[in-house]
Amino acid sequence: MLSLVPSLARPRPLPTPVPPGGDDTHPRRVGRPRLLAALFFAAYATLSVTKHLQLRSTGYDLGIFEQAVRAYAELRVPVSELKGAGYHLLGDHFHPILATLAPFYRLFPTPLTLLTAQAALIAVSVIPVTRLAIRTTTPRLGTAIGIAYGLSWGLQRAVGFDFHEIAFAVPLLAFCLESLALRRWRAAAAWALPLVLVKEDLPLTVAAIGLYILLSGRRRLGAAVLAYGVLSGLLIVLVVIPAFNPDGHYAYLHSAGQSPGNPLTRLLLPPQKLGTLIALLAPTAFLALRSPLVLLALPTLAWRFWSTTPAYWGLEYHYSAVLMPVVFLAFAHALGRLTRPRLVSRAVAVSVAVSLLALPLLPLRELAGPAWRPSPWNGAARAVMAAVPDGAHVGAANFLAPQLTARAHVYQFPDVLDSGTKPEWLLVSDPTRGGLPDFPWERARLREIPSHGYRLVMERSGIQLYRLADR
Repeated sequence: MLSLVPSLARPRPLPTPVPPGGDDTHPRRVGRPRLLAALFFAAYATLSVTKHLQLRSTGYDLGIFEQAVRAYAELRVPVSELKGAGYHLLGDHFHPILATLAPFYRLFPTPLTLLTAQAALIAVSVIPVTRLAIRTTTPRLGTAIGIAYGLSWGLQRAVGFDFHEIAFAVPLLAFCLESLALRRWRAAAAWALPLVLVKEDLPLTVAAIGLYILLSGRRRLGAAVLAYGVLSGLLIVLVVIPAFNPDGHYAYLHSAGQSPGNPLTRLLLPPQKLGTLIALLAPTAFLALRSPLVLLALPTLAWRFWSTTPAYWGLEYHYSAVLMPVVFLAFAHALGRLTRPRLVSRAVAVSVAVSLLALPLLPLRELAGPAWRPSPWNGAARAVMAAVPDGAHVGAANFLAPQLTARAHVYQFPDVLDSGTKPEWLLVSDPTRGGLPDFPWERARLREIPSHGYRLVMERSGIQLYRLADR
């Protein structure tokens, strides 16, 4: 891949279909990107909200993040009972940027606030991607690239799976890389600096951005950003997280520190990792490789592929969302370097085609029907949950937990049975009695509940509410 990427040492000027330094307030550059962002916000928010209302969101992870934001809104430390009684979330991952949601949650104390915020954050990233693409191609082709980006599988997977802190990183990276492409170094640095507050792996990306700026000729600024990324990353992983972690260490270092064997084999195998690389580059017709901006994807790919956790290697969940603005802005940047208009048009056509062909396999397809179908368990679940008092301590199954985290202290079932914590209530679902689908580790523990001192007090369509027998 490196051989295909132009050198950073002598960067070529960015070709543009408008005069150099042209008016960034031109309607073609402002109206279309913002309109696309608004449309994608509506789509993302609709998908997330309807999934939650259909009881398809989960305690892991929406409930956990709501407990953190709720704590910030109440001026408490970010403790999540779903992770364990008194568990300080900054001892798990470093994401203090979540505190910025506290004022909104204070006004609207519901998990829908988090889901709507995530939709807005990801949708805003459409603006710099589309804006740069319009600058390097034409308004029509740039808009098409913006559509392909908004439909990209990494963004859809993130929107379709609850809420995660990386939603903040997506627009920050998008605006940062747009600034890098336009050689606006100070702006790029300003957009990069807050990334260290999003998650502990992102200081690596900040360091890479600093190195990019340094090699592009702005040595002092680049060196400062590089040092900031390295030092903040070390401080977070080696000092801050261990200080809040109940075991006094950063739990995720174990997979990185295991014996590597052959490092090249560990990074490239199993073949699932190669499939992820192909899936990342295919929506750009592989032309993202022609821009040095694509190198900024390497830190994220490196830690994911080096890890021994298979969930990090593939296309599921939210892990690839931060890579989407990198590859698409690299794509837009690369198109500005091409001198053959037909090749540019064909590349854009491939990008749009790949995104559209993948759509039936991705979450936004649900807007064509499934998103609007009410859950058959909705009425029963709401009736049972209404019996749980506000402020109660309740152990809840994964699909039911985020329905209560706004008004109760919620623990994860069945973990709570083994933790020594004994909440007054248990809210579970038994599929054998008509309840909603569960997780394998939940069903196996249902029959144990009475032996822990709980009695069944209410049941509707397999949704069961237990209470401690002595209450």
